[in-house]
Amino acid sequence: MSERVGAVAIEQELRESYLDYAMSVIVARALPDVRDGLKPVQRRILFAMAQMGLWPDQNFRKCARIVGEVLGKYHPHGEAAVYDALVRMAQSFTMRYPLVHGQGNFGSLDGDGAAAMRYTEARLAPIARELVSDLHDAVVPFAPNFDASLREPTVLPVRIPNLLVNGATGIAVGMATSIPPHNLAEVIDALVYLLARYEKVDSVSTQDLLRYIAGPDFPTGGILFAGDSDDSGQALLKAYASGRGKITVRARVDVEDGPRGPGSRLVVTELPYQVNKARLVERIAELVKSGRIEGIVDIRDESSREGIRIAIELARAADYRRVLLELFRQTPLQVTLSIILLALVDGEPRILSLKRLLVAYIEHRLTVLRKQSERELALAREREHLLAGLLIALSRLDEVIGIVRRSRTAELARAQLMQALRVSERQAEAILSMPLRRLAALERQLLEKEHEECLEVIARLSELLADPEKMRRALRDELLEVKRLYADERRTQVVQEAPGEEFLTSADLLSDEKSLLGIDREGFLCRLSKPGRGRRTRSFTFLTTASLRAEVIAWAADGVAARFQVHLLPEAGASGKVPRAQGDGATIRVRAVSVLEGEDKEAPALLATAAGAVKRVSPAGISRRPVLVLRLAEGDVLAGAVLAADDDFVLLATSKGRGILFRAGEVRVSSLGTGTVAGMKVEPGDELVAVCRREGEHLLLLTASGFLKKIPWDRIQAQRRGGSGVLLMSTSAATGPVVAALGVVAGENVAVVSDRGTHVSIRSAEIPCGARAGRGRQLLQPEAGERFVRMVRNPAL
Repeated sequence: MSERVGAVAIEQELRESYLDYAMSVIVARALPDVRDGLKPVQRRILFAMAQMGLWPDQNFRKCARIVGEVLGKYHPHGEAAVYDALVRMAQSFTMRYPLVHGQGNFGSLDGDGAAAMRYTEARLAPIARELVSDLHDAVVPFAPNFDASLREPTVLPVRIPNLLVNGATGIAVGMATSIPPHNLAEVIDALVYLLARYEKVDSVSTQDLLRYIAGPDFPTGGILFAGDSDDSGQALLKAYASGRGKITVRARVDVEDGPRGPGSRLVVTELPYQVNKARLVERIAELVKSGRIEGIVDIRDESSREGIRIAIELARAADYRRVLLELFRQTPLQVTLSIILLALVDGEPRILSLKRLLVAYIEHRLTVLRKQSERELALAREREHLLAGLLIALSRLDEVIGIVRRSRTAELARAQLMQALRVSERQAEAILSMPLRRLAALERQLLEKEHEECLEVIARLSELLADPEKMRRALRDELLEVKRLYADERRTQVVQEAPGEEFLTSADLLSDEKSLLGIDREGFLCRLSKPGRGRRTRSFTFLTTASLRAEVIAWAADGVAARFQVHLLPEAGASGKVPRAQGDGATIRVRAVSVLEGEDKEAPALLATAAGAVKRVSPAGISRRPVLVLRLAEGDVLAGAVLAADDDFVLLATSKGRGILFRAGEVRVSSLGTGTVAGMKVEPGDELVAVCRREGEHLLLLTASGFLKKIPWDRIQAQRRGGSGVLLMSTSAATGPVVAALGVVAGENVAVVSDRGTHVSIRSAEIPCGARAGRGRQLLQPEAGERFVRMVRNPAL
């Protein structure tokens, strides 16, 4: 064999060889296909696992076995590339919706690598079924593998919009792709919107789609800023419209009260996408050690299987906002991510807009549905053809039997059947292959029923293929079914502003929605769902309402208090049980609650005991960890607490109906853990039961038996603290003792709460005013053995 040798310009050879290499990397390795959102190695792994039968309900298989299957049949590259791709598809912190269910060590957020493939096992995740369902060469194109011994799909049918849902990253030669993951429900809603306007899709704008897709939804959560420094709120819009852009993502950081005072601990609970947690902790430690960040005394990684938790302890004098801003500037707690919507379209790399990505998926899925329908129609027609022949044979059974008996060979019998019954060769073959059980009457009915069903399927598929609108409706129904099966809540919070100097806590991102706070029968504080009117709740006593952004102080009968953020309080479940763990061992039994919001956020709290002693303390010294706020005499307990500024007037009321009104400023604010001063002289056999602030127009009193009485405030003269007070309400065995006092305005709604959790709403206008010596009127009737214990202002949500 002769060889031809010739001179070639080196520049030309380098150019052609490099272009061949570049296109090979672009098409065969680094970039995803716009239709199924997969790179070749990912597609081959999923196809091989499907061929091996590794479905979600089957046993796990060693990853080494899977990698060997992929290498030997479809992917002529190194085993590390295949195993790395398999591992990434199994990592819940990498994929928004993992396609592989792994068993064993598949790495961590700390950058730990997966265990060797001989130690790990895998199978397809449930959602991966939607990528490989109806995988057939009549539905999607197949091509020969690297040695032409097998055939493999060049694209998968994918019933989910995988490219946007799981995103993609890849670096090719001279180009790169960086498509962030998105929430499945949001992407499907946008697809349904496009399908409804498919005939006029050019009129749909990116702004229209952003009504459904809030932005990327990363598996690790975080806070995404949709704005930029120039045009607030436009960064995402520009990126989705042009296919290129940048976004800022911050970690979610909460401020907690630590051992060094309020706001002395920063807790990181969510990280920006693809940030290495261990390197982040090391980076912060290096900055503190070098003096580039001041005010941090300790940093601990307290993460567990329950989630991420990095605790950063601050010095007592440190300003947490200033420390946080430095952390955002100098560490990966805040990162800028690129959006490059680059994918392969017909084998060529293209930058696409958000709308074009969605339309490309719709086009692919409509093509798949059409080919699936054509294949099913062909199968249905073939089956109907055979069934029609069998029914003809059954209707002329004696003649068929006679022909078969007289025929010397099967070929002769087939020819005579075709001539006598006027059936095709395939029908005649099916008649000859028909088992004897088909001659039974019931079997005949089954054949007739199956034939009718085939005709219905043929009519339905023919109609579907002839009507593009019905095909789009079928795709819409399919997408909504996928959404029902796999959709979940958004993890990444989207903020429409540009990232500024402000620090956003979890509470800052909450709405102003009101939440109902209560205590259970054991005295534990919790959040409750909205109760129905007159609903009997045997486990809870309702206290008050508060914004989800607010903080509350829980006061215990023994003088211990703790401070909580409302949105972090445990929520009572459907069974009525309250979780006992409230953080830092703060499981105190609550007697009273003070809500720190609005004008009361900085007001001192006045505490009153059953013996008539009082004390004022500043909420600033009370943290999440329970702390002793007042020392009680032996046998004395806390009766109530109210937030009151110096100029506010407070009223103390006893069980026998006596009360005293004095200015809160008469009691100086003292430090925690100290003693009390005299608030009111309480006679033997009596006890102080309620404390309230003078507000509104009237004082409302409640007894255990349901007697209510309203007194105008101007009829109660203010005194100096420490006196015996005046008679506010006459009590007896019929009325029961006074249990609650509340300042109300005309027409205000209040709720009366019993010791069994029953609450009854009543308008203050319905309660008559009475003289101080009167006993009021019994407007409520408790059940046998029940007693009323508390009044609540504005209980309805």
